Amino acid sequence: MTQNASNPLLQFDRLPDFGAIRAEHIQPAITEVLADNNAQLDKLIADLNGKSPDWENLMDRLDDMEDRLSKVWSTASHLNGVCNTPEIRDAYNGCQPMITEYYAGLGQNRALFELVTQLSERADELALTRSQRKILRDMLLEFELAGVSLSAEQQPRFTEIQTRLSDLSNRFGNNVLDATTGWSHLIKSEDELAGVPALTIQAAKEAAERKSQQGYLLTLDFPCYFAVMSYADNAALRETMYRAFISRAANTEDSAKDNSGIIKEILALREEMADILGYPNYAAVSVATKMARSVADVNHFLDDLIKHSRPAAEKEFAELQAFARDVHAVSSIQAWDVPYYSEKLRKQDFDLSQEELRPWFPLAKVQQGMFAIVETLYGISIERDRTASVWHEDVEFYNIRRDGELVARFYLDLFTREGKRGGAWMADCRSRRLTTTNGQPVSQQIPVAYLVCNFAPPTSDKPALLTHNDVTTLFHEFGHGLHHMLTQENYLRCSGIAGVAWDAVELPSQLMENWCWDNESLGLISGHYETGEPLPQTLLDKMQAAKNFQAGMKSVRQLEFALFDFQLHQTQIADSQQDVVRSVMQGARDKAAVYPVPDENRFENSFSHIFAGGYAAGYYSYKWAEVLSADVFSQFQANGVLDSGTGQAFLDKILSKGGGEDALTLFVDFMGREPDMTALLRQDGLEKH
Repeated sequence: MTQNASNPLLQFDRLPDFGAIRAEHIQPAITEVLADNNAQLDKLIADLNGKSPDWENLMDRLDDMEDRLSKVWSTASHLNGVCNTPEIRDAYNGCQPMITEYYAGLGQNRALFELVTQLSERADELALTRSQRKILRDMLLEFELAGVSLSAEQQPRFTEIQTRLSDLSNRFGNNVLDATTGWSHLIKSEDELAGVPALTIQAAKEAAERKSQQGYLLTLDFPCYFAVMSYADNAALRETMYRAFISRAANTEDSAKDNSGIIKEILALREEMADILGYPNYAAVSVATKMARSVADVNHFLDDLIKHSRPAAEKEFAELQAFARDVHAVSSIQAWDVPYYSEKLRKQDFDLSQEELRPWFPLAKVQQGMFAIVETLYGISIERDRTASVWHEDVEFYNIRRDGELVARFYLDLFTREGKRGGAWMADCRSRRLTTTNGQPVSQQIPVAYLVCNFAPPTSDKPALLTHNDVTTLFHEFGHGLHHMLTQENYLRCSGIAGVAWDAVELPSQLMENWCWDNESLGLISGHYETGEPLPQTLLDKMQAAKNFQAGMKSVRQLEFALFDFQLHQTQIADSQQDVVRSVMQGARDKAAVYPVPDENRFENSFSHIFAGGYAAGYYSYKWAEVLSADVFSQFQANGVLDSGTGQAFLDKILSKGGGEDALTLFVDFMGREPDMTALLRQDGLEKH
């Protein structure tokens, strides 16, 4: 495919020119790439008719096609997440059915499946590498899960389901974004904001001014929401914010913006998909590609963690109730009171609050320290590059070098703003790939990552200051980024996180969070924004003492979500006369939760991870990977958390391998044994329960 000078999305040999890309470029670029890819696929199949496939004449050509499409679609998807204008959304939505149809066609292409099968059968003859064999195994499973073996009567319906699911997931995410950004609450008097941190009040005042309003504009963007819920003395205000947050994309006047119907249709379609493929339920479809060996294993894992976590959570909530009653004369605490009194209790027990820590974690210092930590561990250097085109003035761009050689690059987009999806994530812009001709290397494509968070931006009189929770979020996403960027795999389908089992993909990210608590590391990432003085030992001691504050309650909250997700995808939805979703949600709460929530809580209506992301029947992955990461970090603790030898071993045996080997095999290679839950329970202070 030749370069198209008139469309910046079709410049494949360079980074995206975000300054030049417009919404009107998206659909023509996708249309052109898909048409060319389909023509290339037809030619590939014709060329290999009656011939034996090898890696270069089959897989390299498929990777060429995938790389071109990925470069266009990843850019469009990224812009849809960080610059969600009506024009970009419409263009993105218009392309989704074409993308889904293309991949459905690939997955059901019998001729292509047979070529991949033939190549797999020639693995020994061609002396294929470990990574190549893993790619072929994964592809053959993907073909089966895409319906390649279905009858001619079944395949059209299967494709129809895939297309509809793609559309519904996109609508779900848009509804959540619109519900989040579309709500605001104007406070006229600062007196109503008693207890709220000054930084949040200042940000709310500036938000009102931007809307030409007098007062303080509160929103459901997480920095604002969390601050109000944790610190506002005004219980009525907390209740207002809470009820708005838990009813996002639910009970709306506009039924098209209510995700309830979308959820039921998504679940029914996933159930039908599983049935067509011959699986008992969608959970079984999900686990087929995971590190977990079976649905039963995941059920047992969740039950086991609940058994260890719930007694601690019940004790913690009883202590919270007693504190609210005895100290604040509140006889019964509601769901919107839990964060507020928890923060008060933390302050009493440890003389510490998240807001008190903000001045010690200016973003610039945290970034600098985080870079220093990974530079020490992995033998790399990170430097700012101001030459790249970016989509917003707040975005920064960096190069990663090893021994002077450029090995990776990344974008940092860290502040919340209008039109930007909430949450935090890593996505690939470019993937590592070595192209060859006649077996000889031609060019090395280096990996490029997008790293996105939603922190409170700087105000007119203060730089961006992070809570310690924000710091762990940044480290988490950077861990994902390192997994993508430090890979040494040369094939598109296993470099970085490609080909990594979904329940293992959180290992590097959750591992990185551990350095946010270590004494030596904290010395690198903290320093008062005005004086530069390090975090005082007294604050450090309090912070570490408070690390496991309400660890049981935090654990059961995540387990409630994981249980809901996994049980939901084992439950028959179609033709049910009852509200199965609500029933499963209540069952998960009965099993895991330790305090009630209002009946109108519709958390599931904004649960984008499983209805608009990649975590369907896979949210358990967060807890699964917590076990892996705590286990791995015990190795760092034994050798020194900044020990470059341990860092190099982790780099060599896990990070660099990407998806080139099964996740369990890589874990065992690093640890010398299979995963053990003990380290996580000890880390969370739960081993006694």
